[in-house]
Amino acid sequence: MKKIKGIIDRFEEGFAVVEIEGTTKDYPKSLFPKETQVGDVVYIIGDNVTVDKNETKKLAKEIEDLMNEIWED
Repeated sequence: MKKIKGIIDRFEEGFAVVEIEGTTKDYPKSLFPKETQVGDVVYIIGDNVTVDKNETKKLAKEIEDLMNEIWED
């Protein structure tokens, strides 16, 4: 099975909306660990979903750095 890397975009009525390579796809929220949050990096293999906390922290830092660059003026 293919390993899909995505980012949680939002949660809607029983679904997790996951951004995968610039597009979004809905997955049943029940597939995701209860502690999953918006912005988490996830790996989806079939019906198995794992959250990569290290990758999530890295992404959050990149976004923070970009925001700081934009607002430096």
